[in-house]
Amino acid sequence: MEGGDLGGGKSARAACGGWVCFEDEAGFTRRPPKGRTWGRRGTTPVVKVGGRGSGRVSVAGLIAMRPGSRTRLCHRVLRHGGRKDERRSLSERDYIGLLDGVHQLVKAPIVLVWDRLNTHVSRAMPHMIDEREWLTVFLLPAYAPELSPVEYLWAHVKRSLVNLASVALDRLEALVRNRLKRLQYRSSILDGFLTASSLTLDLPPP
Repeated sequence: MEGGDLGGGKSARAACGGWVCFEDEAGFTRRPPKGRTWGRRGTTPVVKVGGRGSGRVSVAGLIAMRPGSRTRLCHRVLRHGGRKDERRSLSERDYIGLLDGVHQLVKAPIVLVWDRLNTHVSRAMPHMIDEREWLTVFLLPAYAPELSPVEYLWAHVKRSLVNLASVALDRLEALVRNRLKRLQYRSSILDGFLTASSLTLDLPPP
């Protein structure tokens, strides 16, 4: 896998026996995702929806895998009401909070793979990573979302929301949390996301 190591030169060998984690983020608004339907030949079906207005639900999702263990899904959800002085995306502290929670759950070293989002490669992030000896971070190549299993997670969740009418922002947040919670108990589906990414795991020798 191409990409840089943000862990201050930490060796992946030090993380043997730990978990390989893939993280990505997505945003959900009150306007439902685009979907497909049947229609009369020669006539394109048009479904008018509402959903205009401010507000956004931001989600950081993380799929954790280790050979011989059940694949896990963890996430962090933030609702943004649309105020002008309000941040519309997750911060470095939000991502680190998610990783700290995962580490408490698995109680093992973590090798994290994520994309080159500006927050992931900010000036503050390397320092936060260096403070956590159990964390080694690698970056995916640029413009390669198909390599992240979490991209397939987002596609799955958004498909489940296609037929929903416009809802209030708090209701949308509840729906997203519900969809993610269901998947936490469906490790076979999570394994499918890993397979779809076509990534292989090459463990360093002991």
